[in-house]
Amino acid sequence: MEVEEKLSMAARFEITKKYALAYAAAPRKGKSVILDHVVEVTGWNRDHARQQLVARAKQAPGRAVATVAVIDRRKTKPRKYSYDAVKVLQQVWATSGGSCGKYLAAGMGDWLDAMEAEGVLIRGEERYSLEVRGELESMSAATIDRYLTPARATDPLRGKTATKPGTMLRNSIQIRKAGDEVEAEPGFFEVDTVAHCGPTLRGEFVRSVNFTDMHTGWVFTHAIRNNAHVHIRAAFDLFVATVPFAVTGIDCDNGSEFINHDLVAWAGQREVFFTRARPYKKNDQATIESKNNHLVRRYGFYHRYDTATELALLNELWSLVNDRLNFLTPTKKPVGWTTDTVGRRKRVYDTPRSPYQRLLTAQVLSPAQQTELAARKAALKPVALQRRITVSRVK
Repeated sequence: MEVEEKLSMAARFEITKKYALAYAAAPRKGKSVILDHVVEVTGWNRDHARQQLVARAKQAPGRAVATVAVIDRRKTKPRKYSYDAVKVLQQVWATSGGSCGKYLAAGMGDWLDAMEAEGVLIRGEERYSLEVRGELESMSAATIDRYLTPARATDPLRGKTATKPGTMLRNSIQIRKAGDEVEAEPGFFEVDTVAHCGPTLRGEFVRSVNFTDMHTGWVFTHAIRNNAHVHIRAAFDLFVATVPFAVTGIDCDNGSEFINHDLVAWAGQREVFFTRARPYKKNDQATIESKNNHLVRRYGFYHRYDTATELALLNELWSLVNDRLNFLTPTKKPVGWTTDTVGRRKRVYDTPRSPYQRLLTAQVLSPAQQTELAARKAALKPVALQRRITVSRVK
């Protein structure tokens, strides 16, 4: 190590240049002896030392400094996946709404099946074939992310919080904290409202009520005119009527739109267990806070919506987005903790699956409900769905 620290990069190039020609002319055993000596002097590993010796031997005579200091294997090794596979991958990624590589890898078969059924991907036409499908299904999550890097974009817009604490009934509602035991079956939902106020909280503006099931990740989102109790109640009624399984519990934050006699009475009439998070502890509602970001903000942005037309368009958008997320988009769930190589705590997640798949696994649906949901999933056309979502967002 002392020799390695004292040698400059230029000195290492001089050494490899000195031995390069002898290494090229030596037999196999002689090559090994020269390589051992270069590794000992320079401190390089054997693979890198071998690459440098070969590069120096090919270099023009009389030059002591290498024209290429380091050989990048990513630029020299052949591509594993074809150009056609990369182009189809971009099409699948756009159809999924920009899912990350981990979720795309887990749901690739479902996306390809749906796009084939829709007639968008036809084997033997426009770069798509059985071989391309095989390549896509064999891609790892990291490879997918690497190939999609040029296509990704970010939105710098940010919004404001519109949560106003509700002190009424607060002490009579049970607190549910981060780390509490996760529900063993579907039906317990976290709920939150997201303000579409743009840069100012003045005046009246649309809000989206967002529900997420803790067990399956099933989502339901609905836009309302404002936070008046009549609109909140209407959103909750529509939520219960739309979700394809029984709602057993609701967990909310401390906003006054939730902590009131009206909503507590609504829960009591339907025998829905009602809890709240601790004030200023967003980790108590980590699931819904995450959905607020990559569902409401991702598709609704941080713009201001305050007209009846915009309200109607948002609800059209949420219906489309909910179908795509519930039936086709895999998600992962934390299942425990472990430690890394240096002893730090590390979250462990399960295999990504769509909320629809998790719901079937939970076995809470009747055969008739399963048949109805399967037919609804089969009727989805993901590319047409993406086009409608794009149109709704542009409007």
